[in-house]
Amino acid sequence: MSQAVTGVNVVTTDGRCGRYGLTVSAVSSVSAEPPMLLVCVNRRSVACSAIESNGSFAVNMLAAGQQSLAETFSGSDAHGGPYLFNEGDWMRVVTGSPILKRAIATFDCSIEERVPAGTHSIFIGRVLAAHECPGTPLLYTGRNYGRPMHETRPRRRMGLFAGTKTVLEQFCA
Repeated sequence: MSQAVTGVNVVTTDGRCGRYGLTVSAVSSVSAEPPMLLVCVNRRSVACSAIESNGSFAVNMLAAGQQSLAETFSGSDAHGGPYLFNEGDWMRVVTGSPILKRAIATFDCSIEERVPAGTHSIFIGRVLAAHECPGTPLLYTGRNYGRPMHETRPRRRMGLFAGTKTVLEQFCA
């Protein structure tokens, strides 16, 4: 699996069990109607139980210039532990889970279902708010970060799903 090319995401949660974030590569669309996605989180992570107890999570798809955030939330950064939000500009939208300004896409989700699968929990979330910002995605393969060879073209910003709320224009500023 180290040869697979994946996007780099920081999954966050906040609520009565605390604020946590962790870097994950296993994120996938589940359904467009209703809008749903899934994330896979190792059950040994304290963030896993917090996501379940808080009942919500946000997916922050990182841009190519945000590698240090990926390292921080994977626990390998020299600036502190994996649950520190001392880097980046964070805000809250619907669920209270931290949303990263200038991420190329964000999804604020309430948990619909948790499925145990080996060492991980698969959280299926209903997307309550989504947003995108222009940018090039941060990729991960072969234990290295990278970016696509061709830059993505900016396109007109719009809500990603019918029925979801989009955040303010200042989100990408």
